[in-house]
Amino acid sequence: MSITLLAIESSCDDTGAAVFRNGQLLSNVVAGQAVHEQYGGVVPELASRAHQQHLLPVVTAALRRAGIEKTDLDAVAVTQGPGLLGSLLVGNLFAKSFALALGKPLLAVNHMRAHILAHFIREPKPAFPFLCLTVSGGHTQLVVVRSALDMEILGQTIDDAAGEAFDKTAKLLGLPYPGGPRLDKLAQTGNPRRFTFPEGALDGYNFSFSGLKTSVLYFLKKETAANPKFVEENLADLCASIQHTIVQTLLKQLKKAAQATGLRQVALAGGVAANSGLRQGLQVLAQQEGWEVFIPDFEFCTDNAAMVGQAALFQYEAGDFASQLTSPDPRLKL
Repeated sequence: MSITLLAIESSCDDTGAAVFRNGQLLSNVVAGQAVHEQYGGVVPELASRAHQQHLLPVVTAALRRAGIEKTDLDAVAVTQGPGLLGSLLVGNLFAKSFALALGKPLLAVNHMRAHILAHFIREPKPAFPFLCLTVSGGHTQLVVVRSALDMEILGQTIDDAAGEAFDKTAKLLGLPYPGGPRLDKLAQTGNPRRFTFPEGALDGYNFSFSGLKTSVLYFLKKETAANPKFVEENLADLCASIQHTIVQTLLKQLKKAAQATGLRQVALAGGVAANSGLRQGLQVLAQQEGWEVFIPDFEFCTDNAAMVGQAALFQYEAGDFASQLTSPDPRLKL
């Protein structure tokens, strides 16, 4: 596709910009926000202010690394939602102003669709249709992907997302933010079957992880009352057992959906796709079930603008452009 495109991502606490030319990714720049570490989670107002500070430098760096002038651009893409309203507003206002000043079309991208279409940035790429498990800090979804613009949610979490379950249980264990990756690292040296917690696989293909958080909370209260050093002495095993519970919940529903749909190509997307336990568990299950598995490179699993740009390329080809009246939607549906 002969198009030069700038993509912008600002749905939560990562500010991203990426440049594509002729379907090839030329640059992908992300600025994180360390300010949230002292609060143990993302503070929306602080995230919005940080986006304001980071957006222009990130866009400038993406254009420079790509060797592209802003006048070379054919279109500008931005995440419309879902996400934090304030964060989305910053990115959307910048992208709309940038596109308007250049006289270029605007593309409004669904963040969850972008996570799924991150598989098409680099080889190997799945073929339509395929089944995708999208797992992030804010979402957990099982999606049948018939095409880049035709996706059906089979199941999703009814409360906490899997990434949220990792972070919240990590916080209960006293791990610093972001807790999910730290829990994953500790779990690699622990016994995943030492402690038993309830799985959150529901009827159909939905998930629930709030019960796990509550179970871990009361379990720790009971055990630390008897032994104040219980968490410290059993930390690796606790991390491994919690991770095993979350992973088994995800894989149980994924297996059920794959068997029901008959799809043999299975993809994993979202920030939690970087979790080592989930990756290993999926590979084992894939060998048992005869699946072909697709997982994007790590840099395309967490929030980034490259996935937004890839989704926008499909929309550009389909003529799916946005107007200047398009508004960010924190609860945008897939």
